[in-house]
Amino acid sequence: MRFEKGHKAETRRHILSVASKRFRREGISAAGIAGIMGEAGLTNGAFYPHFESKEELVREAVSSAISERQHRVEDILRAGGGLEDIIRTYLSREHLKTPSCGCPSAALLPEVAREPMATRQAYEEGIQNYLSVVSALLPKADPAVTARRATAIFALLAGTLQYARTVTDAAAADQILESGVEAALLLAGAP
Repeated sequence: MRFEKGHKAETRRHILSVASKRFRREGISAAGIAGIMGEAGLTNGAFYPHFESKEELVREAVSSAISERQHRVEDILRAGGGLEDIIRTYLSREHLKTPSCGCPSAALLPEVAREPMATRQAYEEGIQNYLSVVSALLPKADPAVTARRATAIFALLAGTLQYARTVTDAAAADQILESGVEAALLLAGAP
């Protein structure tokens, strides 16, 4: 059976999208190829024409998820929002409740740290691009200071979201998120 031009690329993107969401929802170790391909509506055999290994899929899925987050930030900026809007969107109830569509850092950092060097490098590269956008929104200072502050804000956001996801009481989770917003805003404006 012959497929339309672009079918293979579209199928690859579909597998990547399903895997990216599944990794963030279940974790890298828990999400197997069979489950990913089943959710994508494909057989296991359809995996290998698109990816050499699960490692390659993980690397590309993590990079893709980071790019999605960066695009979300850029959308907020295009709509006239600023750093506070970015922080509040990150530490929102919606983001709390949808890890499969959210930040891969909040969902996967411990697992990414155990991945092979190539995956960790791809993650680091994506995060550096994301941080450069955040850094540009901070009060002007020495570039090294601004970069460190952007990194600290991002780490605070990811950790706050991770923590809020662990509590069972919705009101407590909301308070954790709001505390994170306050702390990030303080850090953003700190001299």
